[in-house]
Amino acid sequence: MIVTPARVPATRPLAAALYGYAFLTDFVLLYPLYVLLFADTGLSVGQISSLFVIWSATGILLEVPSGAWADAVSRRLLLALAPLLPAVAFALWLIVPSYPAFAVGFVLWGAGGALRSGALEALVFTELDRLGAADRYARLMGRARTAEVAAAATAGAVAGPVFAVGGYPAVGVASIAACLLAAAVATRFPEPRPVRAEGPAPVAGLPGPVDGDDEPGWLASLRAGLAEARADRRVRASLLLVPAVTAVWGGLDEYTGLLARDTGVAEAIVPLLLLLLWVGMTVGGLLAPVGERLTAGGYARLLLLAASTLAAGALVGRPAGFVLLAVAFAAFQLATVLADVRLQARITGTARATVTSAAGMATDLTIVAFYGAYGLVAGAAGNATAFALAALPYLAVALWLVVSRRSAR
Repeated sequence: MIVTPARVPATRPLAAALYGYAFLTDFVLLYPLYVLLFADTGLSVGQISSLFVIWSATGILLEVPSGAWADAVSRRLLLALAPLLPAVAFALWLIVPSYPAFAVGFVLWGAGGALRSGALEALVFTELDRLGAADRYARLMGRARTAEVAAAATAGAVAGPVFAVGGYPAVGVASIAACLLAAAVATRFPEPRPVRAEGPAPVAGLPGPVDGDDEPGWLASLRAGLAEARADRRVRASLLLVPAVTAVWGGLDEYTGLLARDTGVAEAIVPLLLLLLWVGMTVGGLLAPVGERLTAGGYARLLLLAASTLAAGALVGRPAGFVLLAVAFAAFQLATVLADVRLQARITGTARATVTSAAGMATDLTIVAFYGAYGLVAGAAGNATAFALAALPYLAVALWLVVSRRSAR
């Protein structure tokens, strides 16, 4: 007889590694200060913006190929390598601070993010499925997202005092240490890779591995993942839902400081308003197990709640509006986790990391487009109006979900 609670201890090693890894990869003390480092080195605003473009472009270009690599080789290996690349980047920035060094550093940092994206979700879901506990995926990933938010908030709080004591070298060394610890924690991820007798995915027309091969090659994994996304309508819809839900509010996160300052508060109060948003995202991540009970209609209503509170909170124009924004960010965080859960549940092939990375690449592309649109709207009408208009895409997504549900019926 299978006793359900027995699954919980079996997942504890995975959960411990996941939470530790999630926290350490986002515990980067340089993150709130690197723009100041660039400016103090003498870079112009245009040069700094070009570095962000390099960062984004690297992630977009490497996202899907790295996912296929994770499916073909070892997801745990890539998760261990991923934090080492930004560690090298930070060391480079400290030793030779200059535009070329910053550019190379962002290429390394972007590559590290690409190695992690897709591989992490695929490893966690596959291991839970092996343990017969796939229903715990939402709980674990929700808590992992909460650990990331907690790490970013803690890094923001600690960076100032550390910088006051040791300047950029101190925060840089602390960031490198966190990356090295993350790489060490990644080696604790369980990853049994059984021998497979069949090809990398159950999609007709795809070649299987050569006789005697235990794992599919990189190209076979890439083809299998993309073929599954094309062939299965449910997988394709779930893949597209990820960027549709994640990209806009993920892009807005970069501008919350400007919106807070526009409310008229002193600069010292801005971090406190942003803390409300971090609390909201934390709550949203922890609500993931409850959110799994939502139907398609319930999920659409969740997006409507997020969109309406986002617009209302931004248009209030006062610090109190950030309470509504915190509710919106909680709903968006929950919706993001649930979109990933839906995608992982519908992937049936073994190229899981490839399909997940395709969703990540679509998200990155959408965010880059959103940055351009936000700049145009905010420049013409202000940050509050830009935030309010950013709610409109979510109304369209909610309508799409309702229409799709009725069509399915």
